[in-house]
Amino acid sequence: MESLNKKYLLAIDAVVNLILGLILLLFPGNILNILGMPYSNASFYSQILGAVLIGIGLALIFEIYSPINKITGLGVGGAIIINTCGAFTLAYLLIFGKLNIPLRGQLLLWVIVFIVFAIGLIEIFYTKGKSSPHN
Repeated sequence: MESLNKKYLLAIDAVVNLILGLILLLFPGNILNILGMPYSNASFYSQILGAVLIGIGLALIFEIYSPINKITGLGVGGAIIINTCGAFTLAYLLIFGKLNIPLRGQLLLWVIVFIVFAIGLIEIFYTKGKSSPHN
């Protein structure tokens, strides 16, 4: 049962990362428009972020389905660190970054902060009391 819960958490985290990553990688200009930011060569950075998120998602999937027990992907511990770091960084930038983003963009980014932070909290509660985050 524990293994099934771990796989379920990792799968949810992987899906979120893969969806956000693909959107950023394939549609950087559209994301900038949705957020109300001016379009420039900044699409390079959103595409790089998209590729990183896809890599994280694939590492999580590898962790779930790896046929070799000695080789692991990202694991719950790494996912917790990435999710909390990402959520807090984005929240910090939204609060203190003096970003010139219209309300619709701010709301979308706050939704992302909430989702990513919630996933991190669920993963923390899952691992609480376990001897290793890879259990």
